[in-house]
Amino acid sequence: MASRLNPYLTFGGDARQAMEFYQQVFGGTLNLNSYGDFGQPDPAMADKIMHGMLETPNGFTLMGADNPEGAGKQGEHKYAISLSGDDDAELRGYWEQLSEGGQVSVPLDKQMWGDVFGMCTDRFGVPWMVNISEKTG
Repeated sequence: MASRLNPYLTFGGDARQAMEFYQQVFGGTLNLNSYGDFGQPDPAMADKIMHGMLETPNGFTLMGADNPEGAGKQGEHKYAISLSGDDDAELRGYWEQLSEGGQVSVPLDKQMWGDVFGMCTDRFGVPWMVNISEKTG
C-alpha cells in the first residue's frame, strides 16, 4: 500500500452525522468505529466516533472523529493532516521531520487497534497524525 495524505477533521460530538453527510455528498464507502468498539467504558463516549474514514469512487479520502471529553482542542484547528500506510521506514522518516521542533501529543507507538500511531503539531502549528499499519500479503 502506498502512503496516503488526507485531511482528518475533529468534531465535538457530531462526527457520525457529519461523516454520513459527506458520504451523501461524495458517495463511497464509509467506515465508522466508535469509542465503544475499542472498549470505552464511559457511556457518554461509547457511541461517539473514535475513527471514521470515507473513501470515494473519485479517490477522495476524508477522515474524522469526535474529540474525547477532557482532551482539549486540537490546537486552534478543527483538523489534522493524516499520513497513513504500511511503509514503516518512510512514515517514521516523515514523523521524525514533522515532530522535530514541534510538540508531540501522542508519541509514535503501538496502539490498541494494533497499528503504530502518533500525533504531533509541527513547528508551524499544523497538527499531524501518522498511522503505520502492518504490511499485508
